[in-house]
Amino acid sequence: MKDIITEVVAIDYKGELYTFTNKEAEFTYRHSKFTEGQYIIIQTKLSLKKGKKEEIKQKMNEYAQYRKEKQPIEHPSAGSTFKRGNDFITSKLIDEAGLKGYQIGGAQISEKHAGFIINTGDATAKDIIELVEYTKRKVYEKFEKKIELEIKILGD
Repeated sequence: MKDIITEVVAIDYKGELYTFTNKEAEFTYRHSKFTEGQYIIIQTKLSLKKGKKEEIKQKMNEYAQYRKEKQPIEHPSAGSTFKRGNDFITSKLIDEAGLKGYQIGGAQISEKHAGFIINTGDATAKDIIELVEYTKRKVYEKFEKKIELEIKILGD
């Protein structure tokens, strides 16, 4: 995305609007001006290249098929829950810790992809946060690796 975003409009917690250029947004791998939590992105402008319709359709179908096979898109989730580590694959450690399918309330570590926490139907924010903390603790106990969230938790 960093290569195609030309402008970002964001709002701060006082309700003031700001417009940032791509450069001002300071995009790097898994980081930008917006990861600090001071702004909420409300609009972006993209610079897209024209392509061949059939090639684009084929790529879209390939991506959709990959997600269907590898990710638990049949359940609600916030997407990938944990970041990949610098020297390890977090979902692999979670799987090797025997946590796939582990559940607290309605929150469950996906059996399809251990990097996702899914809502089985009645998960509360408390269930998800407890499962996140349990997972982090178990992975650290078994592998002495600290795992980090991909998602941001807002509020109490």
